Amino acid sequence: MNSKDIFERLHDGEAVQFNDPQYPKIFETVSRTMKLSAELNASADTDHIRELLGKITGIQIDASTTVFTPFYINLGIFTRIGKNVFINNACTFLDIGGITIEDDVLIGPNVSLITEGHPVNPSERKMLVVKPVVIKRNAWIGAGVTILPGVTIGENSVVAAGAVVSKDVPPNSVVGGVPARIIKTLV
Repeated sequence: MNSKDIFERLHDGEAVQFNDPQYPKIFETVSRTMKLSAELNASADTDHIRELLGKITGIQIDASTTVFTPFYINLGIFTRIGKNVFINNACTFLDIGGITIEDDVLIGPNVSLITEGHPVNPSERKMLVVKPVVIKRNAWIGAGVTILPGVTIGENSVVAAGAVVSKDVPPNSVVGGVPARIIKTLV
């Protein structure tokens, strides 16, 4: 048996089988997060929402950051949110692979940040693989965007509404489409 923790193995790039003896640890964390999320999503008070999100992530959320509900997150313990961040309604964060949102980021409604996936090969599909998502300082993520595992959105960049981002976005760029591609460079 592997002596490393399941989360450590995943972050090291290991694909983990659903029947892994440590897999229940994921569900234990999800269960804890779902309980806190139910209270978070029942709240209309931004201070209370920040407090609960801090309990979910294990790190205090700065008072300059605003998160509108509903907000969906599966684990939370691998999400880091900077200062002066705005997250609009109905966003989904699947964070086993790690989500980092730097300062001054704007995230529109119905945005999905996905760090988790499965191998394409049918014989391997019941395995979990993860890669981090990083959103650099002052980026703006438009409504309905999906950012896939392993993607970094560069500083000051804009992702147009409805885009699906499967590759890194350079700093000071505007991207859009499915799959997202560079539309223009910002001065």
